[in-house]
Amino acid sequence: MDTPAAEDWTGRYLAELRTQRKLSGHTIAAYARDLGELSALSSRLGGHTDWARLTHFEIRRFAAKLHADGQSATSIARKLSGWRGFFNWLAQQTPLAANPVDGVRAPRRAKRLPKALPVDDAVRLMEANRHGHPEPAELCDRAMFELLYSSGLRVSELAGLDVAYLPAKDGAPASAGWLELEAQEVVVTGKGNKMRRVPVGTPAREAIAAWLAVRPPSSDGSNALFLSARGARVTPRVVQHRLKAHALKAGLPVHVHPHVLRHSFASHLLQSSGDLRAVQELLGHASITSTQIYTSLDFQHLAAVYDKAHPRAKTK
Repeated sequence: MDTPAAEDWTGRYLAELRTQRKLSGHTIAAYARDLGELSALSSRLGGHTDWARLTHFEIRRFAAKLHADGQSATSIARKLSGWRGFFNWLAQQTPLAANPVDGVRAPRRAKRLPKALPVDDAVRLMEANRHGHPEPAELCDRAMFELLYSSGLRVSELAGLDVAYLPAKDGAPASAGWLELEAQEVVVTGKGNKMRRVPVGTPAREAIAAWLAVRPPSSDGSNALFLSARGARVTPRVVQHRLKAHALKAGLPVHVHPHVLRHSFASHLLQSSGDLRAVQELLGHASITSTQIYTSLDFQHLAAVYDKAHPRAKTK
């Protein structure tokens, strides 16, 4: 009995995905494109056209070719996953020495740098939309945004802050985070239930004091520092929406969310101090490896200054 050609195996596999696994037409079309690309690579690079004889080393060479052609690591990883699934199925139809895709990894994804605002844009955001007689909601927003930028808090840490520490009582847990305005600090519980103290800058303290002067009693009986329009503890989602609207009114050209202010805090502090360990402690990172990414942002800042200022850096 003749062995089916590669095209026959591919057709039978796609038919099974359609009839047995009930995959959508778009998904099946994507599998077909990826398997078609595998067939084209094998023909172009001198690989086996008999799928059962394709080797691990050939698949590695194909993946390297995709990378050399400029395909992204994410795209290559998806194709390898699709090919691996096909050969797992093929092993059930005909004897295979091994799945040739096993152990083949896509190139490492480029590490995305966190987005941080330029210092001027951060200051512009904090100073925007101020007028003589702000409403309580505006004072609440200003205090939240100033604190996010001043102390580099995660949005969940900000939302969890209480006006002051409350011990556990009547089944309610003790405060996970709270304000200590006289000490010029907030205490927060971060990832891994790790508590830390973070300094609060003067503009943030002034904004918080202005908010506390008009803060109504909470509607949910909590001791929450920041309240929603309904008077309950503010949620991270509400903070995100309010910050986005504030940034749009300020005319910032980028989408600003709470983590952008955390990144800006870390980047601007590192630019000024160069103290990576201090930034690690303030951010609450368990490992300094997580903090080291901000050194890349710092280098980008230094490189921009060099390109702008050094006479031999300018292109003719």
